[in-house]
Amino acid sequence: MIAIIDYQAGNLRSVELAFARVGARAVITGDPAVIAAADGAVLPGVGAFGDAMDALRRSGLIPAIRAFAGSGRPFLGICLGMQALFDESEEGRGTRGLGLIPGQVRRLPDCGLKIPHIGWNSLAPQKKSPLLGGLDQGGEIYAYFVHSYACCPDGEEDVLTVTEYGIPFASAVERGNVMGVQFHPEKSGDDGQRMLSNFAAMTGGR
Repeated sequence: MIAIIDYQAGNLRSVELAFARVGARAVITGDPAVIAAADGAVLPGVGAFGDAMDALRRSGLIPAIRAFAGSGRPFLGICLGMQALFDESEEGRGTRGLGLIPGQVRRLPDCGLKIPHIGWNSLAPQKKSPLLGGLDQGGEIYAYFVHSYACCPDGEEDVLTVTEYGIPFASAVERGNVMGVQFHPEKSGDDGQRMLSNFAAMTGGR
């Protein structure tokens, strides 16, 4: 079972339905005991970094999230949920993240392109990962983005994919069992579904 963490700041139902489409059992929960018993966990998120971290603190779920991430079981942050994995963000200065991946979240620079970055873009894999199984065979991978800030890991070894939008940025990260995607796999067609199916397989499910 995959726990979709409910802290009142994510597009929970669309993620749940996307897992259902690939035959995986996922439940929306804000119960630390359910999260602790799950085979995998997903932290979705939309909105502002500071608001999301405030919501996580109010929910009381941060200890459960950190404990799960430290358990070795697959953990995936989506969009703002990926940004929350990092130490801090330029959005909501003074707000600390979960600190699961060393690095910062920075605003996309003004390069003559519209911000937020909205729409389809390609992913360039930087290393092998089960999350990209079947997608990293030389063909292009596409995903759907909606964001104004991008994650900047301290270590290049944590970068899973890179996307170009005026500048190259880390569009997916992986540090051990902790993964994050800046895009929305639940809105990313066949490639997104394949990633969610791969994640489910990592948990021992489909």
